[in-house]
Amino acid sequence: MVGHVGILHAQPPVSATSPSPSHLTPPHPSPTHPSPTHQAPSIVSDPTRIVLAQYSGSGETGPYQSRDPYAVARQRLVDTRIRTAGVTNERVLSAIAETPRHEFVPASVRDKAYFDMALPIGAAQTISSPFIVASMTETLDPQPEDRVLEIGTGSGYQAAVLSPLVSEVYSIEIVESLGLNARKVLDRLGYTNVHTKIGDGFLGWPDKSPFDKIIVTCSPESVPVPLVEQLREGGSMIIPVGERYQQTLYRMTKRDGKLVREPLRPTLFVPMTGTAESGRKNKPDPSNPVIINGDFEQSSPEHAATGASSPANNDAIASDALHPLDAPQPNPADFIAGWYYGRQVKRFVENGQAMARFENQTAGLGSHLLQGIAIDGSQVSTIRLSTRVRTENVVKGPEPDSWPMLAISYYDANRRDLGMVSLGPYRGTRDWRKDSRILRVPPSAKEAIIRIGLFGATGRADFDDVKVEKMGR
Repeated sequence: MVGHVGILHAQPPVSATSPSPSHLTPPHPSPTHPSPTHQAPSIVSDPTRIVLAQYSGSGETGPYQSRDPYAVARQRLVDTRIRTAGVTNERVLSAIAETPRHEFVPASVRDKAYFDMALPIGAAQTISSPFIVASMTETLDPQPEDRVLEIGTGSGYQAAVLSPLVSEVYSIEIVESLGLNARKVLDRLGYTNVHTKIGDGFLGWPDKSPFDKIIVTCSPESVPVPLVEQLREGGSMIIPVGERYQQTLYRMTKRDGKLVREPLRPTLFVPMTGTAESGRKNKPDPSNPVIINGDFEQSSPEHAATGASSPANNDAIASDALHPLDAPQPNPADFIAGWYYGRQVKRFVENGQAMARFENQTAGLGSHLLQGIAIDGSQVSTIRLSTRVRTENVVKGPEPDSWPMLAISYYDANRRDLGMVSLGPYRGTRDWRKDSRILRVPPSAKEAIIRIGLFGATGRADFDDVKVEKMGR
């Protein structure tokens, strides 16, 4: 789930009166096989509609690029959404700009291929947002001589992005239909150094080990020991670890046979299935949806809620080396416990009262925060969504819904978008006031994303006491 990893975005939420996004289709939808003269799809100005999850991505290089009508859209995505969000590795940025993500997504969502958002690819899985793929790839620090193991082939996009950056990519997918389709696309596009197989990623690929790097694009509750064993000494692993909706993305380095862990940021990925999921100890209760740290009183981004986001209970992890002396120290002020994919937001304390403060001076620029929750529409018919909000000099952004608001997006068991409803918009300058609304939950809903922020508006908005309360059934 996201993703996104965020990060990972596409459009500002719709107004409170609209239960389903009416503007998800871009102004110039593209056919499945566009002609060379077809206009490249546009990138929406505020990619804040993060769809649930991370899994994998898209790819191709070479002669294809010169005749690809999507090349302009890809470069615009890199320049306006990925580079500006902090990815600086030029090799990684070039790989994203040259990898045809539209080839790795279903035809039904191809018109959104170059929105910075996760998209469903079938089998209840998603392709990660381009930013998450770029950020994880940069963090992996791919070198030309590296042999990389990827857990979670998904669509094949992440493997395709890695392909020009490393020597060999070995990718494992547990869902046969996804793995076979990814192989077809990779073969058709000529990714000869990407090797795939169908299997349980928890077990790794022992006969091809050791690997210089491992990248995991789905989230286990703790780090699989076989992956630790298959990582060479001195090698590194990028992996999201934790509870279903409370995860931390880690960079882990193998030293003396153990992993020294460095937490990078809160995140949200689809779960690692198979052995990892069957052994999961902490599971959400979809019959009683709750928001973690909705009052923003918890300051530590790690151990939000129960602390299960830490992999320290794994014997292969060096739990006494949370922050290696030679590794960059993450700044807790950059994150808010329980929430992820924040842009232009900070935890702010005023007169002893904590809140989430969003500030933006550039119209259309993203400023938001997200959290995923489990919610079963067959067990929860209605909810009360509520918050306290304060605004200062808020001016509408360029899109119709570029206003501060609190929104909830619903998804079914296959992570298909069931629509979004919101509280707000909140305009101008107003002191604290409470806003709430009773909402119907789609019967097929299985999970949701809570979104708060400015969504392209300028000014300042403070949110506090964000809650979801079960009302019906």
